[in-house]
Amino acid sequence: MLGDLVEDVVVWVDGPLRHGTDSPARVFRRRGGSAANVAGFAAGRCPARFLGCVGDDPVGDAVVAELAGHGVDVRVQRRGRTGSVVVLIDPDGERTMLPDRGAATLLERVPDAWLAGLTHLHVPAYSFDGDPVGRTAVDALARVRRAGGTTSVDASSTGMLERYGRERFLALLAGLAPTFVFANRSESEFLGLLAGGLPGPERAGLPATTVVTKAGAEPTTVDAPGKALRTVPVPPVSEVRDLTGAGDAFAAGFLAGFLETGDLSGAAALGHRTAARVLASPGASFAGG
Repeated sequence: MLGDLVEDVVVWVDGPLRHGTDSPARVFRRRGGSAANVAGFAAGRCPARFLGCVGDDPVGDAVVAELAGHGVDVRVQRRGRTGSVVVLIDPDGERTMLPDRGAATLLERVPDAWLAGLTHLHVPAYSFDGDPVGRTAVDALARVRRAGGTTSVDASSTGMLERYGRERFLALLAGLAPTFVFANRSESEFLGLLAGGLPGPERAGLPATTVVTKAGAEPTTVDAPGKALRTVPVPPVSEVRDLTGAGDAFAAGFLAGFLETGDLSGAAALGHRTAARVLASPGASFAGG
């Protein structure tokens, strides 16, 4: 996984925010970053490596050590200041994020040794937003593909996609031709991957890409080239307090399942089970862990 490794400051707000005065809340500090989250969640099922950049500072030391503690092979460059994200969680579990990515945007071309042995490289779209990390991500994906590996891109957020530009992002995806694109329904609709309510990667210029569209508690759709559209139900979840990291956990479970078995429906089901484990705990963490 290539991308951000930051500190998340997760704020569980008890009721509506009150402008200009106090609002009761609980505050948690967690290791964050979409790519780092995927690596951490995947490491329990398959070997996982993280590639990124953090500051040469105590926060950088802490998030590297935390991620490595999950069994991830962590490779980082050191420059600038480690990034942080304030994540406001409303009582329904929905997130409002205030990112300051810091050193995460400063990742420069990764050494060949960092890519050696990789069979799959996953990159969240956040990593294309800014340079030099954007150029580094494109270069690394191309190198893994040339070496015979598979790749995936997560659409990350509609806010990021709007800043980047829809047509520009679609052109980027067409050039990268990733094996998988992960998106939620809002992101898929923005990118035109949904037409008439059904995924349509060919219409978006992605004829060789499997598009996986999540829709909260509604079934996930898996649209693979040359195959019938698959819909995979989402099992009921007893408690939803914090959606942070749920999409990353789904991607981790899906990729681990696919790389192990090649079964798309089974991979999506494993993604759902992995995502369900994060919904009751603060930030991108499993309940009790």
